[in-house]
Amino acid sequence: MQPSEVCFVQIVVYEYIFSEEFHLLHIFVDADACPVKQEVYRVASRYSLNVTLVANSWMRVQNKQWITLEVVDDGLDAADDWIVEHVQPHDIVVTADIPLASRCLKAGARVIGPTGKSFTENNIGQAVATRDLLSELRGAGEITGGPPPLEKRDRSRFLQQLDEVIQSIRRKITI
Repeated sequence: MQPSEVCFVQIVVYEYIFSEEFHLLHIFVDADACPVKQEVYRVASRYSLNVTLVANSWMRVQNKQWITLEVVDDGLDAADDWIVEHVQPHDIVVTADIPLASRCLKAGARVIGPTGKSFTENNIGQAVATRDLLSELRGAGEITGGPPPLEKRDRSRFLQQLDEVIQSIRRKITI
């Protein structure tokens, strides 16, 4: 490669980075009942990523420049709507909310549940169907109680999956 070609590549990369179409990877957290916020902070800090926690009420968050708390109205799905309006392709959303996961996938985001399960276009349909079935069974009184408590292995699986997703996205958007 000739020096003039290297210079041209550097200028193109510089122009792209400062253009409106360049978007740094961002993590959005459906924060009201998220049990893995500390894990998100740890991984985001390692990769120098911004994190936005979206909640219906104020909560204490670490005082870091790269962590933002967005408090939304108490309305039904207000936090979900805010996330969907702001998420962009290659962002990551952390949520256990299946309908929110589906909406974020349609927006081009990657979605991970607190147990480390990645939601994809291939498995979201089954997740929605299972959620709807369980909702009907709960309504009929057949099932009581919620999901099991998060275990140490779930946190470990979440950390591993978040790390893998970040690396995968970075490989795709690396210039």
